[in-house]
Amino acid sequence: MLLPCEVAVKGLLPPVRAALAKQLMTKHGLKQVEAARLLGVSQPAISLYNRKMRGKALDLEKDKTIEKLIEELADALAKGGMSHKDFTLKFCEICKAARAKGLLCSMHKILDPEFEIEKCHLCMTVTFECLS
Repeated sequence: MLLPCEVAVKGLLPPVRAALAKQLMTKHGLKQVEAARLLGVSQPAISLYNRKMRGKALDLEKDKTIEKLIEELADALAKGGMSHKDFTLKFCEICKAARAKGLLCSMHKILDPEFEIEKCHLCMTVTFECLS
């Protein structure tokens, strides 16, 4: 039995990082090495995100709310001076939005075949208070 946070780590974290990397490089003109430093990943990871070889489990660009939250986070990162706590809270906000919209349900079923989507509405009904 997987917890929603485990599903988010496996299914949401890489696509969010990929979207953040894309924003940092296209909108803010950062190089892969600079984006990697800001996101706390390696430059080769950024290259894999860029080539869509990693972080493609969810297409987050289809959801305007999540896309806006990612853009806000990328803007804050690019400006600099963002604390680890603020980064974490903003990331949790993105995760909560994705959960509330049911974006992780099918991923949960893939990762845990015993999971019954139709009987679970936990992410859509519970307010997650990640580190707040």
